Amino acid sequence: MARRTTGTGPGRTGTKGARRPEVRLPPLEPWAGGALEPDGDYDGLEFREADLSGQDGAGARFMDCALTGCAVDGTALPRARVLDSVLTGLRGVGTNLAESTWRDVELRDARLGGTQLHGAVMERVVVRGGKIDFLNLREARLKDVVFESCVLVEPDFAGARLERVEFVDCALREADFGNATLKDVDLRGAAPLEITRGLDRLSGAVISTGQLLDLAPVLAAELGIRVEG
Repeated sequence: MARRTTGTGPGRTGTKGARRPEVRLPPLEPWAGGALEPDGDYDGLEFREADLSGQDGAGARFMDCALTGCAVDGTALPRARVLDSVLTGLRGVGTNLAESTWRDVELRDARLGGTQLHGAVMERVVVRGGKIDFLNLREARLKDVVFESCVLVEPDFAGARLERVEFVDCALREADFGNATLKDVDLRGAAPLEITRGLDRLSGAVISTGQLLDLAPVLAAELGIRVEG
């Protein structure tokens, strides 16, 4: 296997920190090109500056792979498995990764929009840098996931289960946590922290005093409290 895992340790408030992946790729073979195949098996390959737009790789497995600077506009990868891999500089709109599995993965400097990850399972994943708009993580399961130094615009976590998830120096804009289940989720590093739905689902999260004050008007409105004077 290509990785080792490390832990961040418990937070100051007793919140358990996420275990981060440390991916160490073996020597890679360059991908020969062509089109992705449904249920394809990609092991120890480097995809560099590949245009995967519109291709169908449903159910494919990527293990010990590096994808660098690849275009994924409309790429269909539902039920794909991404294991022990590093994805850098992916760009595209409407990538379908519904019900996919991610384990021991680093996603770096992505520029994505409308990515479909509903029903996905993500374990020991770091999303570092970049900007992702309209990320759909409905009904997904996230465990030991870190969002670091990235911008998330209108991410949808509705119905998702989040355990040991951290937001570190991360902008979280207009997030939806409706019907989500949170356990040991650290939101203190999110700035700004904007939640449009699901404030009542944050009982398993930790936020800072400043964030509480920022969220106070929304909390008051959700609880039907009228603030005057």
